Amino acid sequence: MVMSPSAESPHTPSPHSLSPRGRTVVLVTCCLSVVVAGLDTTIANVALPSIQRALHAPVSGLQWVVDAYTLVIACLLLFAGSVADRFGRRRMFQVGLGLFSLGSLLCGLAPSLEALVASRALQAVGGAMLNPVAMSIIATTFASPGERARAVGAWGAVAGLSGAGGPVLGGLLVSGLGWRSIFWVNVPLGVLAVYLTRRFVPESKAARGRRFDPLGQLLVVTFLGPLTAAVIEGPRHGWSSPFVITLFAVAAVSVSGLVVTESRRAEPLVDVRLFRSPAFAGAAIIALAALMTLGGFLFLNTLYLQDVRGYSALHAGLLTLPMAAATAACAMISGRVVAARGPRPALVLAGLLLTAGTGLLAGTGRETGAWYLVLAYLLFGAGFGLVGTPMTTTALAGLPRDQAGVAGAVASTCRQTGAAIGVAVCGSIVAGGSAGFIASSRIAWVVLTGCGIATVLIGLISTGRWARAQAGRGGRRQNTHTMEATR
Repeated sequence: MVMSPSAESPHTPSPHSLSPRGRTVVLVTCCLSVVVAGLDTTIANVALPSIQRALHAPVSGLQWVVDAYTLVIACLLLFAGSVADRFGRRRMFQVGLGLFSLGSLLCGLAPSLEALVASRALQAVGGAMLNPVAMSIIATTFASPGERARAVGAWGAVAGLSGAGGPVLGGLLVSGLGWRSIFWVNVPLGVLAVYLTRRFVPESKAARGRRFDPLGQLLVVTFLGPLTAAVIEGPRHGWSSPFVITLFAVAAVSVSGLVVTESRRAEPLVDVRLFRSPAFAGAAIIALAALMTLGGFLFLNTLYLQDVRGYSALHAGLLTLPMAAATAACAMISGRVVAARGPRPALVLAGLLLTAGTGLLAGTGRETGAWYLVLAYLLFGAGFGLVGTPMTTTALAGLPRDQAGVAGAVASTCRQTGAAIGVAVCGSIVAGGSAGFIASSRIAWVVLTGCGIATVLIGLISTGRWARAQAGRGGRRQNTHTMEATR
């Protein structure tokens, strides 16, 4: 399924010699990869009730079906970005597509909940090599800031459409072919993307590859993994149980160790010094908050529509179609706004729309009208569509262009971490509530509304005059440390 990464086409151009048409083909190929990865981030949500019935899964099991994918991706993204910079972005892109397709096939054949979760993790190993590498390919292909912003906007529109459209496609597939088909659909798309990458995408590497950082990678895994597991398993084992307390303790020790050890390395996996830049740190926090709203929204809304309202998977998916349309349209608008006026207007408006959408959903009940739900979905989708480009552009600007893979990986790590935490927190609130789903979910929706408010506030702070003056500080510091390391 993975074509030999060493088999280079003699007709493949370099990034600098590509014509406008050639750059468009590269962008389309990168967008195809984000279609398969984006779909799988959200398409599984609409199938959760069917998976629950077929595999007899508890709520915590459903959380793991979603978070096994997002969590493994979050743990491996930084490593995947640095490996792509060192050994070739095109090469790693093909390997990632092949592993993702294999994992999708195994998900569709999974005989048990445990096998499904394990196959989702394999999917994620390949998925970790897709989005950050695609972003770095785009960054090296489109040189001018305006052209790059528009390309990122188009990429964000496809990402938004594939992610938000996942429930619609998932509803069609689950209703017509069963829940396993949502994974099988990835296989032919993945094979096609491998071919297009081999044929049209030029190879590119960093001028000097980053050194491997096994300790940093281990600490990332032992921080994010136990933290997410503790939040998911807390309602089932008890928040004061030794098991859950131990998980939180491991996560706390790991993040402390990560800060200490990575701040002393010349070429760390996670350069914590970059977070001294207000713009870079702000983009990371916004990515966490915004994707936490998406992860929580998809998890809660699926259970609400199918388990509480009794809608079929298809009906539930079609009802969220306005969200998908608003996300795609506003992602394109966001790219143009960022290119013309910078990230601030798009970030603030995005946060306001996310706040409004989740705030409306906090007021839903068993008899809420369809018009009310559609309005909430439109507002939420518009906010999520607007937020992607400005936060990604800011993250890319915070690192040297030569480390584009790391820049894309940092941005995507924050996204995936936020999505995983959103599912874990909202699922735990619902699972631990004794007053029923409606009452418990309102608390979860209020938490997500707070994330929207945080997006507005951090957006204002991180794009102010002082923050803009400090924007290049992190990148200059990393260049200095890299030069020192080579002496």
